[in-house]
Amino acid sequence: GNVIINSTITSRFLEVTVSGQTTDGSLLVYGKKSWGLVMNGVSITNTDGPAINNQCGKWLYVTLADGTVNTIADGTAYATAPTNAQGESIDQKGVFFSEGQIDISGSGSLIVNGNAKNGIASDDYIVMQSGTVSISMAATGSNGVKVNDGLTITGGSLSIDVKADGARGIRSGAHTTVSGGQTTITTSGDCKIETTDGVKDTTSCAGIKCDSLFTMTAGTLTITSTGDGGKGIVSSENVEFSGGTLSVVTTGSNEVGKPKGVKSGTAIIVSGGAFSVKVNKSWACDNGSDSEEPSERVTVKGSPTVKTLKKKTVTISY
Repeated sequence: GNVIINSTITSRFLEVTVSGQTTDGSLLVYGKKSWGLVMNGVSITNTDGPAINNQCGKWLYVTLADGTVNTIADGTAYATAPTNAQGESIDQKGVFFSEGQIDISGSGSLIVNGNAKNGIASDDYIVMQSGTVSISMAATGSNGVKVNDGLTITGGSLSIDVKADGARGIRSGAHTTVSGGQTTITTSGDCKIETTDGVKDTTSCAGIKCDSLFTMTAGTLTITSTGDGGKGIVSSENVEFSGGTLSVVTTGSNEVGKPKGVKSGTAIIVSGGAFSVKVNKSWACDNGSDSEEPSERVTVKGSPTVKTLKKKTVTISY
């Protein structure tokens, strides 16, 4: 069924444990204080809205219970959103939506199957510490992870597969940090073209798109993009890579968009780890420079043991 929890607790920590199965249900939680959700072998499919909707603007601590497999899914279309106590329509931005921050930990697994909007979405920020999270988005869906105030990955295993035109594996509105874990992102959609008042707007797929600084210090990040104009990492500010292993491969055409590997609005700085970017068309690394010299499009610091700087291939290892 559709379970609604309206918590008025302010002096204690609320912990909700969910298990069992529903093919037409959901969990909707209102609250005033940070709370915890233990996913203990649960399967929730909501055919007309989010499977889990957190309407509390505080921290939500998600624990994937040891040894469990948890699955959530939505349908291809959402019904009219319910209203809160103030009579306002609540947000429904994905299979798992939260008004507040999301912290993911535990040693279990979470499978997210998205068909209409985003896979996991937060109006605040998301931290992934541990666990195994697999997000699969249909061509009728959108982004794998959509977060307004930033994403931090410190551990665990995160895999994202998005198929819609113009979709992003991770869409972050703020600083995005990878400092551990194993992250794999695949995009296969082409460019999304929309015309408003006669003005054409083109949106390319991207493994990661962030509107701020992108940093990577440890862990493994693998991004593959196969659609027209598809990109690996796109950041409006610096892309700073100082550790870990990054592998980006884009094989799409450039009929509509330009399939860059790593694109920054200011600078791409590599100072450690293993950095590998390959493209079939256009530039492997693009920092906004007009130079035709690959060495002018990425800043390499220190003394790497391997340094190959070409238009379509950039490989740097320390």
